[in-house]
Parts: sequence; C-alpha cells; structure tokens
Amino acid sequence: MYRIFFKLIFRRMDPEAAHHLAFAWIRGAARVPVLRTLLAALLAPRHKALRIEALGRRMHGPFGLAAGFDKNAVAIDGMTMLGFDHVEIGTVTAQPQPGNPKKRLFRLVRDRALINRMGFNNEGSAAVSARLAARNPVFKTTVGVNIGKTKAVPEAGAVADYVASTERLAAHADYLVVNVSSPNTPGLRDLQAVGHLRPLLSAVREAADRTVPGRRVPLLVKIAPDLADEDIDAVADLAVELGLDGVIATNTTIARDGLGLKTAPALTKETGGLSGQPLKARSLEVLRRLYARVGDRITLIGVGGVESADDAWERILAGATLVQGYSAFIYQGPFWCRTVHRGLAERLAASPYATLADAVGAEHRKVTA
Repeated sequence: MYRIFFKLIFRRMDPEAAHHLAFAWIRGAARVPVLRTLLAALLAPRHKALRIEALGRRMHGPFGLAAGFDKNAVAIDGMTMLGFDHVEIGTVTAQPQPGNPKKRLFRLVRDRALINRMGFNNEGSAAVSARLAARNPVFKTTVGVNIGKTKAVPEAGAVADYVASTERLAAHADYLVVNVSSPNTPGLRDLQAVGHLRPLLSAVREAADRTVPGRRVPLLVKIAPDLADEDIDAVADLAVELGLDGVIATNTTIARDGLGLKTAPALTKETGGLSGQPLKARSLEVLRRLYARVGDRITLIGVGGVESADDAWERILAGATLVQGYSAFIYQGPFWCRTVHRGLAERLAASPYATLADAVGAEHRKVTA
C-alpha cells in the first residue's frame, strides 16, 4: 500500500517537501497516546532474540535510524514508534545554519537512492541541547548525537567548534558521533586525515569527560566510503590508539562512476552525497576492512545501502554490532523496521549462532578457522 501511495503522492512532490510532510505526520501520531500505542504495537513488535548490548546500552535490537533524518531531535519518539532500536539525531553544528540553497535533495528512484547536499541545516547545538534536556520520552530508546563543523568556521577553528557542541550535547547523548565525512561542508573531509583527526577526537573526548564527569559518554567517528584503503586502516588504528568506542561505516559517497546507476545522467551528476542501494557494496567492503583491522576491540556500526534483513544480517556477519538505515525508509515506508526485524529473527533462528552477539564478525572467524 505504501508503495502505491509513494508512486501516486510522494514521488510527485519535491523530495524535501515530502520529507517535511511525512515528518509532520510521524511527529503528530507520536503525540496522540492511543494512536502511538497502537502504531508501536503494529510497527515495532519486539523479538527477544534480537536483544543486543552495545556502547554500554541494552537495546531491543541492532537496527537504528542513521543521522540526517531527525536533525534537530524533534521526532525521537516518533521514530522509535516506527520500530527503530536506536535513533541518531543530527548532524548538529555549534552554530545554527540554514544549509545549502534549495533544491538540495534528489531521488534516484530507479536506483533506490538519494543525492543530498543539505549542508548540515540545523538549529544549532544550543537549541538542540535545550530540546533534549526538556524531553520527556514516551518510549525508552538509545539516542545518539552526531556533531559536525559549522560551515562558516575555518579549519583552524574546527576543534573549538566541535568542542562547543560537545560541551552542550554530551550530557544528553547515549553516544556521541564526530562526523568528519559529509561531502557537503567544504573542507570537512580533510579532517579525516589522521594528523587532523587525532587532535580533534582527543579534544572531543576530553570535553565529554569534563562535561559529564559521572559517566563515560561513548565516542565514535563516522567515516566516508571514499577513503583509500590505507586511510581506512589508519583511522582504525587511531580509533584503537585513542580508545574510541566505535566507528560508523559509512557516510554518503561522492562517487558516481562504476556504480551502475540507471537514473538519467542529468540527475545522477547533481553534486552531493549519494546514499542508498548503489552504496551497498563499498560500505560493506569498508566495514569488512575495519573489522579485520580492529576485531572486537571497538564497536562498528554498518550503514549505507541497507535495504533488507539480508543486508542487515550481512553487515552483522561482517562485523557490525549495530546497523543503521535511512534512504530505504523513503522507498519502503512505515513497515520497513517490522520487516527487517522479522527477517533478522528468522535468519538468527536458522543460523548456528545462539545469540546475535555470537554472529557479529562470524564470517571473519570462518575465514581464519
């Protein structure tokens, strides 16, 4: 039914306008007690077998919402109602900013993909911090906070910019993500170089510890799929060296060639980050390389081209403790999480693994056995 609705309504709308409309419906439903209870029962049934511990949290399952959908922490309950086991809000910058000029979001329907050049449009870390502090959650869930650099801040001021957001947001985060991999803020990806990344991550870690002295806030870094293999290895080694809690693999890609895109070239050549099905193979490749390098020493989160239970299961076997999605939600609609959870439970039951945790990285153990 949703696919018919998408074809007749959403596909004819501007993608960003359709996003705001759907977002308003989700938020509205989550405000109505009886309706949200019914929707949660329908869309978010729990499977005990999928329970997982990650980043110091006990979660109902491994499948979460990637950053980018709820930039300002306004729909955490709504997305939990739809079945996401954790919700990563953001990307949030120290200063509020409108993002890049419109039009800045494009659907590649034939490729089940999106191109965005949103540019970290958000209300700023002070406003988001106040909203999180005032939040009275209806549904208990894990909330990740993804932070990025304000566009107007030069590279020399990047560390202070991230620290400002950390000081405001760390107390409200179940985990914190340093985003240095969006292609839509000029110069941001340069911060992935280890020489820049080490002082940045060290400063954020120190700021989080100083701001929240009674609790260690897990800290992760999100990397791009476009990094060379040797740079992926360098980031993995740095994460272990600094005692990071995890790495998220991956953000969107600037690549277009070699992805077998079916959509008309006029659209695929739009600048910005490409997400969805075409990103699947490279994101999985990066995840496998990271796990081969770090093993179980840190938590890996797999994201990029995740559309189905098969995709999520493949990420888990490749080394991801948690899996995230976003683009496929646009195409598959509100029953997506339910379908993924059911499929994961079936695959786990049919596997030789007693728990989901036992399955994490299992393909590597087969290779080395």
